[in-house]
Amino acid sequence: DADGEGTMRILVYDVAADSGGAATVLKSFYEEFLKDTENEYIFVLSVFELPETDHIRVLNFPWVKKSPLHRMYFDHCVARRLVKQYKVDRVLSLQNIELPHAGVPQTVYEHNALPFSEYRFKPWEALRPWVTQQILGRMMKSSIRRADRVLVQTNWMKQEIVRQCGVSADKVEVKFPPVEMLETEPYHLDENCPVFFYPANASAYKNHRTFLEACRLLQKQGYENYEVIWTVTGEENDGIRAIRKEAEELGLPIRFRGPMPRRELFDLYARSVLVFPSYIETIGLPLLEARWAGAWIIAADCLYARDGVGDYDRAEFFSARDSKKLARIMSGFLKGR
Repeated sequence: DADGEGTMRILVYDVAADSGGAATVLKSFYEEFLKDTENEYIFVLSVFELPETDHIRVLNFPWVKKSPLHRMYFDHCVARRLVKQYKVDRVLSLQNIELPHAGVPQTVYEHNALPFSEYRFKPWEALRPWVTQQILGRMMKSSIRRADRVLVQTNWMKQEIVRQCGVSADKVEVKFPPVEMLETEPYHLDENCPVFFYPANASAYKNHRTFLEACRLLQKQGYENYEVIWTVTGEENDGIRAIRKEAEELGLPIRFRGPMPRRELFDLYARSVLVFPSYIETIGLPLLEARWAGAWIIAADCLYARDGVGDYDRAEFFSARDSKKLARIMSGFLKGR
């Protein structure tokens, strides 16, 4: 957005991105800037590689990844030298926090939802998320106040940032990330043995525990004619290992499938009920994917879920820790609605 000021030189800062969601976001900005030949772009990255063009330069500094100290030194010393060296007009930081001491206007892209979520971690419950909320969260909020513009992925995050940081709504822009939806068969749920599907990693806040408790309650009520599919292997960490052990000892119909390709994911959406008990997400992508496939959805009643499927007539909500309510909604499918 050059605002008619002639050519601008924009430094895109993302030494954090190497794979997963962060890399997807980085690539989508790159694709967008490929089309903008009015301006010049300098991508400052660590290990992720992108092709250069006439108006896009790519600088890689793989040593940033060696340790947190290397990263700190880069952020505070090397990056500001690059801003001067390349006579940069503006910085776009894709890593939640502005570039320190850049001395030029900055746009910050916020994709970490932890500091703005309604769920607050206790340090003994999960240390890393607690540190993110308490320490990184404070840094992110003061960075937001200093930035010229802030980009976020969802409406609920915009509202929370405006509310929690006391900034004007004009400063925060919602830029929905590009999501590729795959075509599916018409939605069909097997009435005799419904499948409940939860695609998620093994992080504590994904809340597999509540889902397990709900299955336990269903077992006590005599329900057996259903199947649960999770995209964890059950070996990822101690928490999920304990959950897998419990599921096996109780003989619950939970399959630990592990990660699956997107094609398979969408085929499953088209023949299952999505259960999504996670209490922290930026977007909760599976909600939007399952909605696209026309699936029934049972989701934790959180800001992100209301934002994504609050107006969808096949979505039902339960309080994230309420396994009784989850079991009750699931049993509706087992009685054949």
